[in-house]
Amino acid sequence: MPREDGRRHDQLRPLAFLPNFQKHPLGSVLAVCGNTRVACAVSLEEKVPSWMKAQGVPGGWITAEYQMLPSATATRGEREATRGKVSGRTAEIQRLVGRSLRAVVDLEKLPPVTLHVDCDVIDADGGTRCASITGAAAALELACRRLEAQGVLQEWPLRARVAAVSVGIVGGEPLLDLCYREDSAAEVDMNVVMTDRGRFVELQGTGEEYTFDETQLQQMLALAREGLKGLFQEQERILREGRGHGL
Repeated sequence: MPREDGRRHDQLRPLAFLPNFQKHPLGSVLAVCGNTRVACAVSLEEKVPSWMKAQGVPGGWITAEYQMLPSATATRGEREATRGKVSGRTAEIQRLVGRSLRAVVDLEKLPPVTLHVDCDVIDADGGTRCASITGAAAALELACRRLEAQGVLQEWPLRARVAAVSVGIVGGEPLLDLCYREDSAAEVDMNVVMTDRGRFVELQGTGEEYTFDETQLQQMLALAREGLKGLFQEQERILREGRGHGL
């Protein structure tokens, strides 16, 4: 069955990541996946969480925040700051982003600082958490390169790269990189977070009034693996571009 944007079932949406598009953060990436755009930025705070200090935990910390701008969807959303609390969805996603990044970092090789990773969704058309992870991982590597150049890092802390992509079953067919309309119609929706060494960080798979078997699971994972190759290539492209600018 043809997809509304003409893609094959195993094809990513067009990617266009832009590195260092902000002036002030240590590293920033505008992650564009089709019509989804997420601004990812990494900033440094010269202290660690109080629990690390209290427990004598060495190294530094990485934490993430995620939010959707009010105008990111067709219907204006209310700012969560206006409501005075973070929604359950937002809390879940920012914990996922933080876990995904910490999974590929040796925190003991960081100085006693906190790296704050901000993911702000400018336009949402499905896959915002996956774009956030993929863009934030590249922004984090740019930030670490800058810290290394400044002499703040004595050892390279990144053990691998990490990226994420969505897969699902729509109309009985496994599809890669779902847009919003596909995601909302999916019988099964799954987010796959993986390193460039082929190791899983997290799988989030749910049947929506539907079940799926092991064969379908393997089909979705195979699609995800192929799609992640393209995402890692895009990360490498912009990081190589960053190296050309002295980072």
